[in-house]
Amino acid sequence: MTFTHDLDQIAQANTSGRTPVVFVHGLWLLPGSWERWAALFADAGYAPVLLGWPDDPDSVEEAQAHPQVFAGKSVGQIADHLADLIGRLDHAPALVGHSFGGLLVQILAGRGLARATVAISPAPFRGVLPLPFAALRSSAPVLGNPANVHRAVPLTYDQFRYAFANAVSEDEARELYTAYCVPGAGKPIFQAATANINPWTEAKVDTGNPQRGPLLVITTDHDHTVPPAIAQASYARQAHNPGVTEIIPVPGRGHSLTIDAGWHQVADTALAFLNRSL
Repeated sequence: MTFTHDLDQIAQANTSGRTPVVFVHGLWLLPGSWERWAALFADAGYAPVLLGWPDDPDSVEEAQAHPQVFAGKSVGQIADHLADLIGRLDHAPALVGHSFGGLLVQILAGRGLARATVAISPAPFRGVLPLPFAALRSSAPVLGNPANVHRAVPLTYDQFRYAFANAVSEDEARELYTAYCVPGAGKPIFQAATANINPWTEAKVDTGNPQRGPLLVITTDHDHTVPPAIAQASYARQAHNPGVTEIIPVPGRGHSLTIDAGWHQVADTALAFLNRSL
């Protein structure tokens, strides 16, 4: 059903004649996590397209009932799936991604598929060297068991609280966990963790492609999953590209910055960058 919905959104974007903006979610979330962003960008004159990963369920409830659909998905498989969908758009889109979605949009931009890109707290790729303790602790629910590479891994509330919702209140953290959190594929975590020792890794980005287009990295200081050292290193790897490359910190926020009560500030930052880049 999600694939059909993806095609419907693409058809609507093509019919609208507006510049498409493709939103890509990360692990433990679904495309619906971008719904408020989509409304904001539509009001700003864009055609939002909320693309799913392969076999994404339509709802949190369905995802929790059938977690096995997430198992075994790799970074390369997901990137190729998204590239195929983007290729069906009449015009090259802007890309916005969060967490592993932030890595994926950089991969796609490196393939020359984007007019401009916003990577929000992006997961690391080959060449990004910092590995802070907070990031290791956030990924421990997956990396702690090598068998998880082939599994879908759910987060407990306490794990979600640390990895995503550490910078919001307890009440809001519980609301976010119920509303958004789904099982996540274990394989991408292992791919990112081993990217710098695997020359054939799929977790790599062509940062030098002159067709990459403008790129913004958004980071925040309270993020446990992608601490600012990782985002800064991602920016540094991208900064030699001939295209515009910027980094903007949004202070006082955690990894839930795209879905929590402060999402509008982050969305406005992304929207302002795209408005001046397109």
